[in-house]
Amino acid sequence: MQTRRRAAFFDVDETVISAKSMFDFLRYWMERNGARGEDGAEYERTAGRLRDLAHNGGLPRTEVNRAYYRLYAGVPLAELMEAGRAWYARYRERPDAFVPASLAALAAHRRSGDTVVLVSGSFPGCLEPIAADLGADLVLCTEPLAGDDGILTGEVRRPMIGEAKADAVQQTIADLGLDPADCSAYGDHATDLDMLGRVGHPSVVGEDPVLLAHARENGWPVLSAAQAGSPV
Repeated sequence: MQTRRRAAFFDVDETVISAKSMFDFLRYWMERNGARGEDGAEYERTAGRLRDLAHNGGLPRTEVNRAYYRLYAGVPLAELMEAGRAWYARYRERPDAFVPASLAALAAHRRSGDTVVLVSGSFPGCLEPIAADLGADLVLCTEPLAGDDGILTGEVRRPMIGEAKADAVQQTIADLGLDPADCSAYGDHATDLDMLGRVGHPSVVGEDPVLLAHARENGWPVLSAAQAGSPV
């Protein structure tokens, strides 16, 4: 069996898929459970409160991530996982579901025999079916915590945002016995910068001004985030 000598790490939301999976899933979850309200008004209020925590409340994205998962306190973990799979089965049929440039890059890494890893603040219920669909080998993500009874507490192990992404990437590279200089990473947001800095071949997806500035300064590739296509 040939030993893999490189890994490629992909942020997911607005990097591999065109949507923010946590919010898109929340809309699906509320609709599924009859809590979306007339014309989606309840979803808009809930999502708006989360966005306000970041934009007006000034909370770091890690704390917004924690606040998001508190919405599911009291829900059986198995139910949330099943709903994540059902969400993705529907989501992937959208004509604008994926970012073609990133799909092409991911497929190229697979053909080269690289270990492909998804890294996201989303949760396993949404991410594991994406990984299976696209042929990714590993998922590094936010893990909602459940009690011994399998009921979600509303807390998480660690929000997989910013520095946590970078630490997880670095640890995975070490666990796989790889050289960081040989590895690649793809991200679309300034909070992905730490992760991109842990590999020898970082790439920017989209037009985040912070990442574009680093790309110009360091000669990093920039991929289009145009939304179309589906996995092949």
